[in-house]
Amino acid sequence: MEYKEFAGKTVDDALTEALVFFGTTSDQVEYEVVEKGSSGFLGIGTKEAVIKARKKCTAEDKIEGFIKDVAHAMGIEVRVEIKKDEEEGTYNVELFGDEMGILIGKRGQTLDSLQYLTNLAINKGTDEYIKVKIDTEDYRNRRKETLENLAKNISYKVKKTRRPVSLEPMNPFERRVIHSALQQDRFVTTHSEGEEPYRHVVVTLKRERA
Repeated sequence: MEYKEFAGKTVDDALTEALVFFGTTSDQVEYEVVEKGSSGFLGIGTKEAVIKARKKCTAEDKIEGFIKDVAHAMGIEVRVEIKKDEEEGTYNVELFGDEMGILIGKRGQTLDSLQYLTNLAINKGTDEYIKVKIDTEDYRNRRKETLENLAKNISYKVKKTRRPVSLEPMNPFERRVIHSALQQDRFVTTHSEGEEPYRHVVVTLKRERA
């Protein structure tokens, strides 16, 4: 956010003007004194105090700004809602708009890329790591349900044919869903093979059950 100039009889008065303008408290504003001001002599030569102030840029501001810049470059208008999970220290971002299918992309690849780039941009030059999760139209949960159903079907196929099945390449989140979905299965086991971005899950029959 760019600096704006504010004036008053004193620096404190100028700062008060800035706080009213930004609608916030003093701890959320940073400022520089341009002119300290003076009362002059017998009221002659009085100068107002002048400061340059701006509202501090929060993590939410940075996240929203970056996402909107990327969306604008793609020709998409988005509305951004951010909620911080205090326990996990994660910023959960929900996107709204008329063309969210474009932002999701094939199997969520565009959404994953946006999330990855946002995390890189927000954490550049910072001491404390900020984790950002991005979703739209409940895609993450819908994809999770699809993968869990896929895992069950693959498990059935492995049990029936007694042969291992290799799934298509998936990102780390999707692989974790498959592993988790079959973790309690008494007859099959899972492991990942290959290198990113072609790393994939393999479902095999447990040896002791073979």
